[in-house]
Amino acid sequence: MAVAFVFPGQGSQAVGMGKTLAVNFAAAREVFEEVDAALGSKLSGIIFDGPADTLTLTENAQPALMAVSLAALRVLEGEAGLDLARDAQFVAGHSLGEYSALAAAGALPLGDTARLLKRRGRAMQEAVPVGEGAMAALLGADLEAAKAIAEAAAKETRAVCAPANDNAPGQVVISGAKAAVERAIQLAAERGIKRSVLLPVSAPFHCALMQPAADAMAEALGEAALVNPAVPLVANVTARAVVDASTIRALLVQQVTGLVRWRESVLFMKEQGVEKLVEIGAGKVLAGLAKRIDREIAASSVGEPAEIEALLKAL
Repeated sequence: MAVAFVFPGQGSQAVGMGKTLAVNFAAAREVFEEVDAALGSKLSGIIFDGPADTLTLTENAQPALMAVSLAALRVLEGEAGLDLARDAQFVAGHSLGEYSALAAAGALPLGDTARLLKRRGRAMQEAVPVGEGAMAALLGADLEAAKAIAEAAAKETRAVCAPANDNAPGQVVISGAKAAVERAIQLAAERGIKRSVLLPVSAPFHCALMQPAADAMAEALGEAALVNPAVPLVANVTARAVVDASTIRALLVQQVTGLVRWRESVLFMKEQGVEKLVEIGAGKVLAGLAKRIDREIAASSVGEPAEIEALLKAL
């Protein structure tokens, strides 16, 4: 069975994630210790014990989620002899999860990945003053409808508004200036979209307002020791496979302001023969989206010892 391993993005974090892995497996503890050392702070303490509002800060949540994903992966490698180069057809990650995927596939060292994500999170937070941007989920809208609504709202308000995440059929997230996103919610209701929800985020990710963060990441990635991954990466902004490090570097910069084409990415992997998606890390968001995108794809999540045992039996 052809398998792809996928890595979650922001919003999947929860206080206590990864703690049972660290308690039960030395390989997981070593990941958290290495991330703490790379950042020069005790991020693991915030991950395991909170407080939640500190963990949710973008500059903490991004490296934290990566650390949990890599801890779970290291346990799978140690306990099951998992070898991504041998066992995975593709890797992919949702937004920050793309960095987790690259670290998992050997394209980035763990410490460098943690530092890049800390910088990315801080740059994204600083790009737009708190309260000036917003994001909203348009539930029941497809990408074309969401684009039309966002374009109309942007035109009326003369402010940025654009699709940010095409997550699954009927779940598109828009991002931009607060006034434009609020107008888009009104337009969505007028156009028969069944429900629109403002998201509890601190910045308008994946839209043109993030250009200062993209510039910061262009500089940071230019200095990063990024090499070709051992497994092809299905990139967020193209929904196609890539293995060339220089191309990946450019795509990671584009990703900061670009649309996360997750629905298309999953469908691409299916078209290439993938029958099973395994989400590695905190939460079950991507496994849930996979089931909404195509019910023929088997999807599971692995982030706790019991889930690792279940995966070992399944593999």
